Amino acid sequence: MRTFHVCQIFYLLFLLVVSQLCSVSSWKKDEFRNCNQTPFCKRARSRKPGYCSLIATDVSISDGDLTAKLIPRNPFQESLENEESSEKTKPLIVSLSAYQDGILRLKIDEDPSLDPPKKRFEVPDVVMDEFLNKKLWLQRVSEEKIGDDSGFSSVVYLSDGYEAVLRPDPFEVFVREKGGKRVLSLNSHGLFDFQQLRMKKEGEDWEEKFRGHTDSRPYGPQSVSFDVSFYGADFVYGIPEHATSLALKPTRGPGVDESEPYRLFNLDVFEYVHESPFGLYGSIPLMISHGKSRGTSGFFWLNAAEMQIDVLGSGWNVESLISLPSDQNRIDTLWMSEAGVVDSFFFVGPGPKDVVRQYTSVTGTPALPQIFATAYHQCRWNYRDEEDVQNVDSKFDEHDIPYDVLWLDIEHTDGKKYFTWDRVLFPNPDEMQKKLAEKGRRMVTIVDPHIKRDDSYHIHEEASEKGYYVRDATGKDYDGWCWPGSSSYLDMLNPEIRSWWATKFSYENYVGSTPSLYIWNDMNEPSVFNGPE
Repeated sequence: MRTFHVCQIFYLLFLLVVSQLCSVSSWKKDEFRNCNQTPFCKRARSRKPGYCSLIATDVSISDGDLTAKLIPRNPFQESLENEESSEKTKPLIVSLSAYQDGILRLKIDEDPSLDPPKKRFEVPDVVMDEFLNKKLWLQRVSEEKIGDDSGFSSVVYLSDGYEAVLRPDPFEVFVREKGGKRVLSLNSHGLFDFQQLRMKKEGEDWEEKFRGHTDSRPYGPQSVSFDVSFYGADFVYGIPEHATSLALKPTRGPGVDESEPYRLFNLDVFEYVHESPFGLYGSIPLMISHGKSRGTSGFFWLNAAEMQIDVLGSGWNVESLISLPSDQNRIDTLWMSEAGVVDSFFFVGPGPKDVVRQYTSVTGTPALPQIFATAYHQCRWNYRDEEDVQNVDSKFDEHDIPYDVLWLDIEHTDGKKYFTWDRVLFPNPDEMQKKLAEKGRRMVTIVDPHIKRDDSYHIHEEASEKGYYVRDATGKDYDGWCWPGSSSYLDMLNPEIRSWWATKFSYENYVGSTPSLYIWNDMNEPSVFNGPE
């Protein structure tokens, strides 16, 4: 008997080891790009402190903002050193805007008057109208000499305790306590870079490839990168979603083992490595710092492109000749994006609640959930049919387990066509919901943003006729692979399409829905199973 128990123990240990090996091997690392396989990230990481040669000129107050142009310090030398383009760098437009509650907004973009090949993408429908109405119209700018600078820096009012500074040469933007210590700064280490759009010339090849997929880059590389420093900081947090510690660990610097930056790129990965900077479902480019000496501050970059962010460990810049204030703890970070513009927000805090208030004044606050939404929800993939739902519900009563909501995953639909029901398995959906509602319970059904490409599906038919799908490079409706198989994706950046989509949730259009039915807006970061990653 004792031998039998020993064998059992060894067998269980064997299963445990095998399961751990399977868990590790399930992570298919080669299916996802790392920084060295991502040109914009590799380029940005290769740059040394002091790389940026841009200076701010033509500083003035315009429409209540502090504006300037960014030009190369030495245009002739800059053109010789620029290996990626033979074209002359055009001026960039800089604007600093102050808002109530100590919020600074910094925007940097190409000059539209110089006819760039196209307008760079800016994220719409995020900044609240109420926030824009809180703009402080700057009236005057004061000048100040910083260190050994040859020119004068421009200082503007931000709030009663804070001011913003635009330093022309070397180009730098920072927020400080009035006349005192720094809070946040951008480009203090001279790592700013802004690749401008241009037309392809004969012989140029901008294509990027990964796992058999090609990005043709019709307007060339258009990455943006810069360093951000948090003063008085002991820790930095945020930039979700990653399976790692709440306090973000350094990704570069002496003694740092992890060599990958934190990636902000939405991926539908159900098996991932813990303690990793690998990107998961959501991406919010908001970082919050906290320290005993200074309190809390925050930085938000409104940009939807793929992003990589390094948290730089102490001593990362040991060979740098750039001198920064040494009387404050400081955490340096490097922000790298594939595309977009600089549209960033500095939050001065000084407490955690203050930063959250300042951030949500820009983006809005989450909706207050219904009371039942905070209760226990029962969900799995998948309940087979109405009888299964009834049995699960009755078992909760039988075992006196309270619950408020029962969820149905994709199999309740007619062939994974959302807003429909499988008429064999769920022939009476309204009656099923009514029975739950009589007990004070609700039902939730799933809706995904991909639409099955089936000519018999009324939503697909209507979306196709109206031209509501995202298009590929050839102008055809994009055809990707997701749960239903061949699928297309609605262009949710178009307000008209969003309004049309909203009508599909009505009782009239969602046949079989009742007032006790709620929606699981699943995969709001659209997933494509046959994409490059």
